[in-house]
Amino acid sequence: MKQILPARAKISKEAKQTLQECATEFISFVTGEASDKCHKENRKTVNGDDICWALSALGFDNYAEAIVRYLHKYREAEREKANLNKLQAAATCSSSQGKDIEEDQDQSSEDKNGAQQQATQQQEEEGTPN
Repeated sequence: MKQILPARAKISKEAKQTLQECATEFISFVTGEASDKCHKENRKTVNGDDICWALSALGFDNYAEAIVRYLHKYREAEREKANLNKLQAAATCSSSQGKDIEEDQDQSSEDKNGAQQQATQQQEEEGTPN
């Protein structure tokens, strides 16, 4: 509120409280409309598109247009973030897979050597030549 008003303007606590109550009522009004739409469509979750629809349905087209633009940018940013996370995970996975392959090869060599030693030991105990 202070950004909109002149620098010397003062806002009473009562005015702030009244504005807060109005904002709360507005949000309840819009989400109620969106919730009714979801209920009619047998859905339990209200999403951003439902809020945009409710704003338009209630005659707040200017708000709806702004929210649609914001929602589009938000979803785009979330997609980019998810793609970046996937790339980072893939890079981490591929570097750790290289280590896993080396460890598997080392373990495989150890297993083979152990099996050969065990077979040799068993043959010696049985007295059979190699």
